[in-house]
Amino acid sequence: MVTRSNPFDSATILDGIRRWVEIETPTDTPEQVNKLVSLVADHYRDLPATIERVAGVDGCGDHLIIRSAWGQERPGILVLSHLDTVHPMGFIERLPFKVEGDSAFGPGIYDMKGGAYIAHHAFRVLCATADRSPLGITHMFTSDEEIGSPTSRALIEQEGRKAKYVLVTEPARDGGKIVTGRKGVGRFEVFIKGVPAHAGTRPEDGRSAIRELANVIQALEGMNDLKRGVTVNVGVVRGGTRPNVTPEEAYAEVDLRVPSFTDAEEFVGRILGLKSRTEGVTVKVTGELNRPPYEKSNSGAALFEHTRTLAAELGFDLIDVHTGGGSDGNFTAAHTGTLDGLGVDGKGAHTHFEQLYVSSLEPRARLLYRLYQTLR
Repeated sequence: MVTRSNPFDSATILDGIRRWVEIETPTDTPEQVNKLVSLVADHYRDLPATIERVAGVDGCGDHLIIRSAWGQERPGILVLSHLDTVHPMGFIERLPFKVEGDSAFGPGIYDMKGGAYIAHHAFRVLCATADRSPLGITHMFTSDEEIGSPTSRALIEQEGRKAKYVLVTEPARDGGKIVTGRKGVGRFEVFIKGVPAHAGTRPEDGRSAIRELANVIQALEGMNDLKRGVTVNVGVVRGGTRPNVTPEEAYAEVDLRVPSFTDAEEFVGRILGLKSRTEGVTVKVTGELNRPPYEKSNSGAALFEHTRTLAAELGFDLIDVHTGGGSDGNFTAAHTGTLDGLGVDGKGAHTHFEQLYVSSLEPRARLLYRLYQTLR
């Protein structure tokens, strides 16, 4: 009896992922990102799809939009993937592509080249079957997700509003969990201006910007509310010129994470409203929410339930989770049923031991394939 070879063979999939991983793609190296964009575009040239390449701006690489040749006249499926990584050029020498047991290592392999690749692979298998998916499929590959998607956000929102479903190929969480909610992310800068003086001979003339920054940091740290899921982190501080000069200037960068739109409104207001407690010292705060909260909606919950049923048919349990990290799903979840964490399982995102689990490749690729086939 002749059996058709497995179109979801994990060794074949892994070989494709390896080619993507071995082109390093730090967000701030657009020529490298564009090398991978060209390779990805080549993967679609023999498929029934149109390829649109959007030129990069502001020091970021190009974005790629692939549209199936069918189903584009009505709302369909939007797949969101990013090709950039947080790892600097040369990191592949520290973390070369290698396979040890069930783990395959490499920069960006888990976040998220593995997930981006399996979504492409599932589309390729779909195109090889006689029956097309009921809905059109649009796969967007972006170049700037790791820095907050400043140049792709408008494109993502535009395509997201046109779609009926959004599937995000960010990595799965802790043993294959899928993501149905993410915190909103805010970024802020604090600028403090004091009065310089000689710290030894005329200390009374000075107004220390650094001392005022200490007050501001205490106020920001005091906003943390783990019960509510609100976190505020002062991640960068700078100030002063010399030890014997009362510092005239100080600066900080702040990260805010909030689970809901209500929390976002409250805490963005509190951070932007910070005031100086020292006469003669000014505090100026700039910034905003750069990713809205991704709250689990009715359409998102229904999409998850459908996906969980498909996973059960494929022989594995799907559990959903809410996470603190942001993704491009944050931009679509408010108006379109969005499911995130559909990528590969593994661990170590953004670290020197980043890895995917080879055993997750076939089931996760099959799950995306079944979503393409069954979403109506």
